[in-house]
Amino acid sequence: MANLFTRMKDTIVADFHDLLDQKEEKNPMAHLNQYIRQCENEVKKLKQLIDKQYTIKQSYQRELKQAKFMLEKRSRQMALAEKMAETTLYDEAKIEVGQYQARVDQLTTLNDTATTQLEEIELKYGEMKHQLKNLYVKRLELKGRENIARVHKGMNKVLQTDYFERSNNKFAEAEDYIERLEQAVKNDERLHTLDARFAELEKRDSISK
Repeated sequence: MANLFTRMKDTIVADFHDLLDQKEEKNPMAHLNQYIRQCENEVKKLKQLIDKQYTIKQSYQRELKQAKFMLEKRSRQMALAEKMAETTLYDEAKIEVGQYQARVDQLTTLNDTATTQLEEIELKYGEMKHQLKNLYVKRLELKGRENIARVHKGMNKVLQTDYFERSNNKFAEAEDYIERLEQAVKNDERLHTLDARFAELEKRDSISK
């Protein structure tokens, strides 16, 4: 069941990436992203293999430790059998000493070789991670350049159209409207003042009569 869900998840993720790539298929950045994803997957696979090699090396070391233990044990027993003149036990112990010695020699060689190989692949793996990081940085640089280019393109589009001219016209219309309102207010105030003056004049005239 777990494997089924894992396959379903991988399929959904793959389909999602495909949709993204199809949407941006005319954009080289989409191809760059796909390439980087492939590099990431390869690095992950290699990391798993390196971890597996460490496990193998640990197995060499366990077997070597056990072989050395048995070699030392049989060597002591062989010496004891020789001292006690136990020929049969001595011969049997001697055979196993030879077998364990051969195993120790073989495992020592395998362990040393595995150590050297791991040092080499760790260096290469470190180089791979640096190269992958360089891809990230380069992609980030390209994204920045792409964004700046889009900003300039958008600005040029605005500057080359009549957006600002139309805005100026709107401002002019608004200013003209406000001026008319201001003039209307001034006229109302003048008429109000004139009417008040005539009202005062008419009052004075009526008193004088």
